[in-house]
Amino acid sequence: MRRLVVMGAGGRDFHNFNVVYRDDPEVEVVAFTATQIPGIAGRTYSASLAGPRYPDGIPVRPEEELTAIVRDEGIDEVVFAYSDVSHEHVMHRASEALAAGADFTLLGPRSTMIDSPTPVVAVCSVRTGSGKSQTSLAIGRELLDAGLRVGLIRHPMPYHDLEAIRVQRFEAIADIDASNPTIEEREEYERPVEAGMIVYAGVDYAEIVALAGSEVDAIVWDGGNNDLPFLRPDLLIVIVDPLRPGHELRYHPGEANVRMADVVLVNKVDTASPEQLERVLADVSVVNPDAGVLQAESPVSLEDGPSLRGRSVLVVEDGPSITHGEMAFGAGTVAARQAGATLIDPRPNAVGSIRETLDRFGHIGPVLPAMGYSAVQLRDLEQTINATDCDFVVTGTPIALGRILDSKHPIRHVTYELRQTQGPPIEELLAPIIAGARG
Repeated sequence: MRRLVVMGAGGRDFHNFNVVYRDDPEVEVVAFTATQIPGIAGRTYSASLAGPRYPDGIPVRPEEELTAIVRDEGIDEVVFAYSDVSHEHVMHRASEALAAGADFTLLGPRSTMIDSPTPVVAVCSVRTGSGKSQTSLAIGRELLDAGLRVGLIRHPMPYHDLEAIRVQRFEAIADIDASNPTIEEREEYERPVEAGMIVYAGVDYAEIVALAGSEVDAIVWDGGNNDLPFLRPDLLIVIVDPLRPGHELRYHPGEANVRMADVVLVNKVDTASPEQLERVLADVSVVNPDAGVLQAESPVSLEDGPSLRGRSVLVVEDGPSITHGEMAFGAGTVAARQAGATLIDPRPNAVGSIRETLDRFGHIGPVLPAMGYSAVQLRDLEQTINATDCDFVVTGTPIALGRILDSKHPIRHVTYELRQTQGPPIEELLAPIIAGARG
């Protein structure tokens, strides 16, 4: 029996285990390791999720312990199972595993994708923050307008008791509120639900797909980070971000997504330079010349209110996009600058986990990441906002932040929508999906 460690971040790792290793009598998964997301390490993948071969469950240990685990536990194989990391990062982890005495494995989409009983449009990307959510929303609205019942299946966000969130279903905002969601969960769930989609998420995606397939006519897979789809798609759309030119060939598994894509959508062309746009289009043409190529703008819109010209503004941006997504700023900053505001640097006033996040990700500009993976982080975010002297808070997150924290400053919300500028219309690309769903 081969002894395995699965390296992850509380999402792809559990999925790979469920569909490949859980019932394999020739394999024993000794541990998961965890990184990227606070609070994931130290838990146990419960026996009820791991199955009868693991009556004590499987421990989740910090990634920093990988070498010790391989050597102390006689590990034969290390399986790398998380996303939005450079190719160099992956090979450093491979070198560590090899030096400790284990083989190193990457599982591909053929081994890990689940078949769906209903048509699937998968939306993936080359990096976090490229524009998956707004693209998924636009696709979902097209399918709804065609008269279909639409489900959006979201990549895992395992911030709670894993058994309790084995299968999640959200049809109303009240369902989301009742789940004690993190900021990131609200960001991903609220707008699709408001649009009329049923959102599904959780831990065991075979069960999730079975439930969704019994209730809806078509499924939109909304991938997290730049991960590969968990479902076998009938149409794979991959978003490329020209504001990070070259990343489409330097990050895992974003490059694999570009190479597999049926359609590549180059987003944010309204803010990219001609040189940046030329670079990403050239890269796509080299690795996937048969893909259809679309271009789209991502214009920002500031909520109505008093003029911000000359006013001091604290910007709060989407957390993952500017942490491990390596963006210095996001939509909130763009809107604030367009409005003529003066940005206030929050770093001198940052407290607790927010201070730790800003210290860890030194590339972040004078903005706050909307970190809210726990009640403690949400409190630290609120305290940092209220300790910063400014006239307004501008939020570039997809949710109304004022609903979940008490800011002493007035909050102005920024929205952004996908606006296609070149290539076949999305409704034309979706026509076979709609026909299949109706059939």
